[in-house]
Amino acid sequence: MPHRAPGTVGALRREAAARLAAAGIDSPDLDAGLLLAQALGLSAAALRVAGPDLVSPAGAASFAQMLAQRLAGVPVARILGEKEFWSLPFTLSPDTLVPRPDTETVVEAALDALKGRAGPLRVLDLGTGSGAILAAILVELPTAWGLGIDQSPGAAATARDNLARAGLNRRGAVLVGDWAAAVDGPFDLVVSNPPYIPTGDIAGLAIDVRENDPMAALDGGPDGLVAYRAIIQEAPRLLAPGGVLVLELGIGQEAAVTALLCAAGLPPTHAARPDLGGVARALTASRP
Repeated sequence: MPHRAPGTVGALRREAAARLAAAGIDSPDLDAGLLLAQALGLSAAALRVAGPDLVSPAGAASFAQMLAQRLAGVPVARILGEKEFWSLPFTLSPDTLVPRPDTETVVEAALDALKGRAGPLRVLDLGTGSGAILAAILVELPTAWGLGIDQSPGAAATARDNLARAGLNRRGAVLVGDWAAAVDGPFDLVVSNPPYIPTGDIAGLAIDVRENDPMAALDGGPDGLVAYRAIIQEAPRLLAPGGVLVLELGIGQEAAVTALLCAAGLPPTHAARPDLGGVARALTASRP
């Protein structure tokens, strides 16, 4: 931002939104408002009525730093260090993906698959990242206990903190491991949002993903299916009889993952559940 006397809250927001729009960033006014509220320590409601107020030099300097990050392609959630998922706040770290609305489809599919089941349930979340999927499921299933596993110690630590933040630390645990190699079943539900981007497609991802999300959580190998093979190979021994497996899919991966499931004796129960954009996103299978 130019070095000059700070103006009003409203003027600063409008100027920032114009710069974001000129840079081709989606939702420029929303992004400007979120960052400005954070910089000034205001709630969204307070920001709306603070338009005529003058911005302090310290507030303007903090906002300028955040705006520069956003203009460089850093997602708002990374700048704020937090993202909402399933109406819950999740702390982020460099080792975790930013939870995305598309992934809520996995939670929906899992809850539908377990509808009507009584008694305690055991849930396993492979590649738990921030712990968003696991926490959302545990919130909705008060009799369930869950285990999250991630290969990254940093991600595992973040997930533990997020479970505690949601008041779930007594109903869930997080371990560091190579998928489910060191875990025994049985689990009533196994869920995963694995890395599924083919290696050759990484360079073409949007900058906010390519330059800011952890590569280990994106790169699915040459065909995007490496993690699916590892998970599906272990699934039969992890699932209880009648247990459910729900996998998040990348665009166009339903047929290939379905073939892997069928080969493992876990044919999908129905077509993949679409996300809000109509993409086949959550594939459900069950152990006979």
